Amino acid sequence: MSKTIDAMEFRKTLGAFVTGVTVVSTRQEDGTPRGFTANSFTSVSLDPALVLICIGKSAASYPVFSAAGHFSISILAEDQKQVSSLFASKAADKFEQVAWQQGQTGSPIIAGAAAWFDCETHQVVEAGDHIILIGRVVDFANTSASPLGYGRGAYLTFSLSQDALAAAGPRARVGAILEYQGGVVLLKTDRGYTLPTGTRLEPASDVHSLRGVLAGLGLDAQLDFLFAVYEDGAADATGVNVFYRGRVSGAWPATSSLQWLALDSIPWEQVADEAERAMLQRFVRERTEDAFGIYMGDAQRGSVQSLARV
Repeated sequence: MSKTIDAMEFRKTLGAFVTGVTVVSTRQEDGTPRGFTANSFTSVSLDPALVLICIGKSAASYPVFSAAGHFSISILAEDQKQVSSLFASKAADKFEQVAWQQGQTGSPIIAGAAAWFDCETHQVVEAGDHIILIGRVVDFANTSASPLGYGRGAYLTFSLSQDALAAAGPRARVGAILEYQGGVVLLKTDRGYTLPTGTRLEPASDVHSLRGVLAGLGLDAQLDFLFAVYEDGAADATGVNVFYRGRVSGAWPATSSLQWLALDSIPWEQVADEAERAMLQRFVRERTEDAFGIYMGDAQRGSVQSLARV
């Protein structure tokens, strides 16, 4: 007997697969450009060179693209989040707000994209509430720009982690918010609960690095994405704080100072550091909503800016 599919849970589960972000474009019958943001893009074949994009039948662009003889796919660079948001909107003048050039087929190609493909329509396949638009590539190009990523309802900028560590300098505190069985991992100290931290990210052989601290606690942890970067302005502070989110991937260690607490049972008054407390509360809220962002700010001044939340 097949399982009843909850559409929202199914969509959230699909969100665990990290994708790129593209703008798919073509020309309407009157010659005006038409485009939309999509992450349902993949390669199909090398010989012949085929790629595909999926389009919902309820989408406003469906009538145009289902009948189009050609289209382009622009893979957005990590500095093009605004372009992604623009083409995901209902704005009528999208192509007047971005730079673009015409491809060999006549389809628009977004300027500054990490890569692009110009395609003739090879096949249109009916697939439930979507169509699969398969394109035969007639021209393409790529650049050295880092691509924009998307997963778990948030944009991902892959170079930001290294940039944050490089900017932190020698007075950094590098930490992790680690998930385990639906809760988060915290260290119990004389001052209260705190997150595991080190003076730098690697190597594991350095007992003062985050990797070294985690190894010393017996934690087999996977660090996934950058979560927060903030500066503590207090006189005795370490300076820049860089925190990743991740998960415990191995067995739970027998460490008396290490605890994991359910998201709804964290004793907030016992989280010693005020900035960590605020960051953890934000993490719990975003985990509940399954929509993560990347934040930078000044903890002392209370100014925290969302860089990538959607």
